[in-house]
Order: sequence, then C-alpha cells, then structure tokens
Amino acid sequence: MVTFLPSRPGRLADVPSFERAIGGAESNVACVLAAAGHTARWVSRVGADGFGDHLLETIASYGVDTTAVRRDAFRPTGIYFRTAGDRATDAHEVAYYRAGSAASAMSPATVDPKALDSGRVLHLSGITAALSPACLSLLTALTAPRPGRPLISFDVNYREGLWPDRAAAGPTLLTLARAADLVFVGEDEAEAAWGVTGGPAAVRAALPEPRVLVVKNGSRGATLFETTTPAAPHPHTPSRGDDGTTAGHRHDTVTSAAALGVDVVAPVGAGDAFAAGFLSATLRGLAAKHRLRHGHLMAAAALTVPGDLAAPPSRGHADRLAALDDDAWGTLRLGPGWTNAADRAQEEVPTP
Repeated sequence: MVTFLPSRPGRLADVPSFERAIGGAESNVACVLAAAGHTARWVSRVGADGFGDHLLETIASYGVDTTAVRRDAFRPTGIYFRTAGDRATDAHEVAYYRAGSAASAMSPATVDPKALDSGRVLHLSGITAALSPACLSLLTALTAPRPGRPLISFDVNYREGLWPDRAAAGPTLLTLARAADLVFVGEDEAEAAWGVTGGPAAVRAALPEPRVLVVKNGSRGATLFETTTPAAPHPHTPSRGDDGTTAGHRHDTVTSAAALGVDVVAPVGAGDAFAAGFLSATLRGLAAKHRLRHGHLMAAAALTVPGDLAAPPSRGHADRLAALDDDAWGTLRLGPGWTNAADRAQEEVPTP
C-alpha cells in the first residue's frame, strides 16, 4: 500500500497534511532483505495508477525483483493513513482504504505459482488473509503440503480492524499458522486472536506444529522454539539421544534474546523488520541467539525512523553487535542514525 504519514501528532481529523511513503507487511520484509544483500522477489497486484507506479518504483529501488507484480486496470492501489501514535498500545488511528483494491483480487488463479515457489523461503502474512475470500484461498493453497514447496514463513500480523468477520479471524489465522514451517507471533496477538495467555510456553502449546516458532514480547524480547527430530539409524530400531528421548520424538530447543534499548521515533514497521532480520540470519545459517538478535537489530533500525522502512546496518556491523556478550548487549542503546554509526564512531559499543 501507499502510506500517508502525519505531518504532526494528533487526531486524523486535526492533522493538516501527510507525507507519502510505502507500507505493507510482505513488501517491507522484501525491501529489508534486499537491502541486507539477499535476493528478494515481491509478488502482488497494484492498480494501473500513479500510486501503483510509486510502489513499484520505490520497492524496486531497494533491489527487490518486482517483475511478478501484476497491474490491475479495474481496481485501485490500496492506501492508508495513520497518526503518529503507538500501534502496540492502540494510541493511534489508522484509516485503511483497501477494500476492492488490486491486492484484494489476489487468488490462486491470478498469481504465478512459479514466482512463489522459486525461492528458498516464501514469506506470508495474516494481513493478506484478511483482505478478501480470494486472498484467503491463496494463502490456504500456498500453505498446503505440496511437492517443491519452499519453507513457509508466516507472520500472524493480527489486525482486528481488517477482518469483516472478527469471530472467524482467530480460527483462520491459527489454521494458517499451523500449516507453516516458521511462524512469528506476538504474545499480545496470541491473546487477542486466540485467547492464549501465560507467556511463550502457552503460545507454543497452542501452536505445536511449526518447526520454528518465534514468540515476540515487544521491549522484553523474543523466544524461539525450534523443533529437532533426530532420525533413527533404522526405521525399526529407534535410538536414544543423550537426554533419553527416542529418536524421532519431537523436542524443542528454546532460546531467548532480550530486546535492545532503543530511542523510538515511530513504532511502525518494527515487526516486519524483525521478521526480515530473523529470516536473513536463518538464510545465512546463524545460531539461534544470533537469529533473534539480528531480528532485534533490524527492528531497532525501523524504530528509529519515522516510516516503515529504514536503511539496515551493514552485515559486518550487525554481526559485531549480535556477537556481544549478554552484559554488553544489555547496556547497548540505539538511537536515530545508529545504522550508519559504525564508521563514524557515534555510538559506544562495548567489546565482547
């Protein structure tokens, strides 16, 4: 979508002007991944209008392949306006104008399956599922088991106001999440959508199927549950691991990483940036704690700019910060401009 950012704090009724930017969960993730040096493709539909031109040109400028995006001559590009408040605490207003948009016409019949299955990871969002029955059909088809299916990454991204049938939102998102390989969900989302309380372990109990589950808790950090299923040496002779569990038995490795201290400019886009950072580290084969920390670092980049997207730190810079010991990580505080601070020595970074 095209996003309109307010020129000053206040109610939408009182804000006199807005600055145009871009937004959208999947496109945000694609832009951050491309800016971080990965090959990323965005698959969607936009209107054959000026806003569609702006989206394609801007997203492509991050290095994202947009050749699989289709133009719709009969439906407009979606837009939305927001205030400067905090989405996480509902101290904000958002006005969506996306009903009947080009993106809402996505379906299994309008999207090229080859474009979706050609990558190592296919990242999806619960926001798309809310746009229309056709979009939900697309996500249901993409998460279904099939030959050659890439790793399915799914961000629950529960936005209550987007669902025409709010009672159906929770069960629908739960079904999609259970079919994915890697899932991102906030504790607050799990409570709002599914009534799950009791912390990360309770969320895992409600979502045992994904091999990788990341449960986020805002400024307190994130917890990663990763299932390991050791293979038996012979199908009729199960072996036992060092912990006494039978090979083939599902077992979770649990890793937590504290969030960073951040001087927040605007809280939007942080969840998408976290997903991109985690996926980037996953594609690079990094250890569990480093995957979470790269998620936090990308989120910190988004939090310190006004819009959804920020220039990510260089890979070397991010790797050095992710490698800090726990004490140094806990004392690190990042503010506006920190992603460019490595060469200018504008921040104090303890040495591990």
